[in-house]
Amino acid sequence: MMGLGRSVILKTPEEIKIMREAGRINALALDAVRKAIEPGITTAELDSIAEKVIHKHGGISTFKGYPGPYPYPATITVSINDELVHGIPGNRKLKEGDVVSIDCGTTYKGFVGDSAFSMCVGHASHEAQQIVNVAEEAFFKGFENMVAGKHIGDISSAIQTYVEGYGYHVPREYTGHGVGRQMHEAPQVPNYGLPGHGMILRSGMTLAVEPMILAGTFRTHVLPDQWTVVSADGSLTSHFEHSIAITENGPIILTDLVG
Repeated sequence: MMGLGRSVILKTPEEIKIMREAGRINALALDAVRKAIEPGITTAELDSIAEKVIHKHGGISTFKGYPGPYPYPATITVSINDELVHGIPGNRKLKEGDVVSIDCGTTYKGFVGDSAFSMCVGHASHEAQQIVNVAEEAFFKGFENMVAGKHIGDISSAIQTYVEGYGYHVPREYTGHGVGRQMHEAPQVPNYGLPGHGMILRSGMTLAVEPMILAGTFRTHVLPDQWTVVSADGSLTSHFEHSIAITENGPIILTDLVG
């Protein structure tokens, strides 16, 4: 790997191949969790499912033990309804109509795959399904701009414009990020910004781009567990994420099931 600017690290094609495998394992774990989501299942049971898949395929959890106010205690985050990100799995049971967001990280041969999805549990309201859809669609609006020669702000602006077009909001305190040997590397990739601003994208950059959206306000606060981030007004939230490699031939999603 070689540095870009002060701290951004460009990855070699060989390193991107390893990240692709880390991402594939992460995708397998999330796919297993998605298939298990139904009313009545506990968030701890979902966590166990993800951990078993990651270990089966030779990976280790990136999240478990991750430093923060105290070491993160689980393999995935499970955030429900007004919980935006970083919800800790436990005995809570999913209910019909919940919006649940699952985030997961896998480390494989020293490199990280980081991705997330949101979905509705069982039958849900139109509002719930729409906010889930908009988070995923916003990612792909950003993805269209993940091209060498464009700017970070082009990604950020595309996400913000799409989300706000539905009357939703993006948080200011939480952003996407570079990813590689560490889960959080430079640069930050906000979900808000101006086109043509920010760092220029270069082939070999690897980014975790993650629209996080809130129905009622961009403001958030952290629950007493010191991890779980919720909307300040109790409104619904949603989250979607993939890790991406910028290449000379265009952006590649590293955290899907292909490969």
